[in-house]
Amino acid sequence: MPTAIEVVSVALSCALMQESSSVAELARSLKAELDRYPAGGKLPSSRALVERFRVSPVTVSRALAQLAAEGLVVTRPGAGAYRAEPRADARPAGDTSWQEVALSADAAAEIVPRAVDASGVLVTLAAPPPGVVEFNGGYLHPGLQPESAMAAALARAGRRPGAWGRPPTDGLPELREWFARGLGGTVTAADVLVTAGGQSALTTALRALAPPGAPVLVESPTYPGMLAIARAAGLRPVPVPLDTEGVRPELLTAAFRATGARVLPGQQC
Repeated sequence: MPTAIEVVSVALSCALMQESSSVAELARSLKAELDRYPAGGKLPSSRALVERFRVSPVTVSRALAQLAAEGLVVTRPGAGAYRAEPRADARPAGDTSWQEVALSADAAAEIVPRAVDASGVLVTLAAPPPGVVEFNGGYLHPGLQPESAMAAALARAGRRPGAWGRPPTDGLPELREWFARGLGGTVTAADVLVTAGGQSALTTALRALAPPGAPVLVESPTYPGMLAIARAAGLRPVPVPLDTEGVRPELLTAAFRATGARVLPGQQC
């Protein structure tokens, strides 16, 4: 049979649970009625709340303390509780200009419209018909992917020290050095920037090399994402035709001379 201490302990636990539930319920009820009072307006007295909601003074005190912690009311000893004044948000508004550009915001006032026609990109993201193997997306067909080898490599990488930490913004030093050795010549790790993907690399390069409004030469036909990036950066894409060997040198020279462009992102492999 339970001892007297155990019985008292169970009873106390039940009382505490009931009290906690009553505090939460009263806080929700008072919060729902705050709009009845103007900012700085006085709430009903504790005695009135006790009588109305049929709770203990302790429950009222704790419920008001909860609302005060949320910044909804202000309690003044000996005077009562008052609805808090609205807090002015002193934080500066975030810069959403890049989002507006990426989402094709209204660019009628811009010299070079940055609105992006994403139809070409969406076509490349559409699922191919059955039996068709795509080569434009950069992803191998599932039947050609070495899934076992990739899973093993990822498992090994995940066990390396620091694998789950935040990497340097310019890339891991070891990886940058590896790319620099592959490029050869006078290229060092300081000349290499590792990005999260091709889109990120193209965006970073174009924004670093060409100011808004500048012309940028692009191969024709070209990668639709390249056109989207150029438009979003406020650049003027100028097409240069290709043939079976790539960009036609005589047309490339004429395009550089005619437009004054200084950048040509190469897409050929």
